[in-house]
Amino acid sequence: MQRLVYWLVYPLLWIISKLPFPIFYLVSDFVFLLVFYVFRYRRKTVQDNLRLVFPEKSNHELKRIEKKFFSHMVDMFLEMIKSISISDKELKKRFRLTNVKELRKIEGEGKSILLACGHYASYEWMTALQLYGINYKGFGVYKKVKNPYFDRLARRIRGRYNGELIPTYRATKTITENEKKKIKGLYAMIADQSPKLNRAKAWTDFMGIRVPIFLGTESLSRSLDMAVVFLQIEKVGRGYYEATFKTISITPKEEEDFYITRTYTKLLEKQIREKPEYYLWTHKRWKHRDAPIPKDALVF
Repeated sequence: MQRLVYWLVYPLLWIISKLPFPIFYLVSDFVFLLVFYVFRYRRKTVQDNLRLVFPEKSNHELKRIEKKFFSHMVDMFLEMIKSISISDKELKKRFRLTNVKELRKIEGEGKSILLACGHYASYEWMTALQLYGINYKGFGVYKKVKNPYFDRLARRIRGRYNGELIPTYRATKTITENEKKKIKGLYAMIADQSPKLNRAKAWTDFMGIRVPIFLGTESLSRSLDMAVVFLQIEKVGRGYYEATFKTISITPKEEEDFYITRTYTKLLEKQIREKPEYYLWTHKRWKHRDAPIPKDALVF
């Protein structure tokens, strides 16, 4: 059945990916109407999250953010589909990297890089980074898709330009093995995921609300002496993005506890507060906010 679903859906995805951009975004506008008004996909989740994070905003302001968010979300999903056939030239034009020299400095130090990203703007077009002459092999840590055929498609789309996807459950082992083999890599990690309660060992404030948080990026950087860089992605127009590298630490072992996690969180928060419509509000980031914090948990 999973194979049948894939073969029924894939031709439509391929056709969409081939559409000229003006028509492509008309399709996105139509899909937005279905998602927002007909299917009402996770609208309550989005509304609850926005009210929670922005109690000072009026209902009119929250409604405007909600609507703009859904429009952006549909664009981003279809832009992932566009990646099936988009040319290198077009992708590089639409996902511009502003300061590749920042990574070159770290490459000169001979350290692998943990690229801390958030569910913000276009994390689906980060494959374009490899078009900018980065010397390290690119890796993306991702959550495996249940349908194996769509998982293979996701790996093909996101693993362009000699990139490689690593399932979350294998990330630590794979990165550690690569470091032992002296394989230098650039590892993109979506670092604002919400851990399950039985794995909630650390808590901090995110957007003013105390929630559990993963310390994986900080722990890996310390144990393997890897640099940590925040990838700040800005949407500068429909279908156009600019990415800027912001180094958090090149010497993680010398930083005070939680400096890396706290700095990453603050950088992401700043983006969200400035342009909240580009954050993934369907993500249930604050679902454990009322859960009791274990006595042995780290709180910072």
